[in-house]
Amino acid sequence: MPNVSMTVNGKQVSGEVEGRTLLSTFIRETLDLTGTHIGCDTSQCGACVIHVNGQSVKSCSMLALQADGADVTTIEGLAAGDQMHPMQEAFRDCHGLQCGFCTPGMVMSAVDLLQHNPDPTDHEIREWLEGNICRCTGYHNIVKAVKQAAGAMKGQAAAAE
Repeated sequence: MPNVSMTVNGKQVSGEVEGRTLLSTFIRETLDLTGTHIGCDTSQCGACVIHVNGQSVKSCSMLALQADGADVTTIEGLAAGDQMHPMQEAFRDCHGLQCGFCTPGMVMSAVDLLQHNPDPTDHEIREWLEGNICRCTGYHNIVKAVKQAAGAMKGQAAAAE
């Protein structure tokens, strides 16, 4: 079996995989990082979104071998130690989650959105998150959370300058 290695949440990891092993499966079963959820295995729901080389990717649509040498961030790597990422805080504060199943993928997609567009409109947020399905909340509080996080992240960037 081929060997795959990558950096996941800042840590170098490797493992043997079958050629058909999905990245989501490698993350969950080999690395035991279960925050990346698998909701459909057909790339429809977005529960499995992670970042690969800084871009949001549905990990159920990518083979582990395709991530060989990549820098991968999962929901577990988003926080800085005990300090939640502003997007995670905003989802909590704005009640942008209920059952929590879609939340990791939704958060990861929203973080990527703000990397591309730090001040999105409600329409732009909804359009970006089209590939993420939430069966519980509707999307009003999710949009509200992304807007709150955008403000917080702009504030962090200004403070760092």
